[in-house]
Amino acid sequence: MIKEACVGSIQEAILAEKNGANRIELCDNLIEGGTTPSYGCMKVALKSLNIPIFPMIRPRGGNFCYTKEEIETMKEDILMAKKLGIPGVVFGALTSNGELDIPNLQYLMEAAKPMQTTFHKAIDEMNFPLKAIPQLIGLGFDRILTSGKKEKALEGVELLNEMIEVANEKIIIVAAGKVNFENIEECSSKIHTNEFHGKQIVKL
Repeated sequence: MIKEACVGSIQEAILAEKNGANRIELCDNLIEGGTTPSYGCMKVALKSLNIPIFPMIRPRGGNFCYTKEEIETMKEDILMAKKLGIPGVVFGALTSNGELDIPNLQYLMEAAKPMQTTFHKAIDEMNFPLKAIPQLIGLGFDRILTSGKKEKALEGVELLNEMIEVANEKIIIVAAGKVNFENIEECSSKIHTNEFHGKQIVKL
């Protein structure tokens, strides 16, 4: 089982690794759902940790419909992470009507190669997330982070398992949504994936 700890500081990242996290989603501004951490934060995290770091690439809180300038900012942040030698990044973009923003996602995926890529919980804002899965596979994403359109993964079990079935091992579904060290065994028994994500996935 892969436990991905969502953290908002280097200190939390170090503690998460010490307490059994297998991967870190490194963010700033967790109160806004996570935005891109600074260059310095990424660089120091890379030096301080022995597990993979996937920084959030998100220029602001709020919706996932981005301007041309915001997409350029995301691209530059991806290139900076790649130059540092970071193994993966987490991002997403939607159109104003809640569909995948395919042209901008292609543009950002091109910048990210050959890093691993996770499409984040923007998928839970979509009306038809199942329809997005083949498109995200086609774009080359490695993972989708989702709570099955519910606040808690344990409430979204039915959709999460449908998504895992549609993914058909061509893309990894990472289950999120109040997954923590107390309920992860229950989550694992009900959700048919071996990758889980949460702010308290290990005790901090």
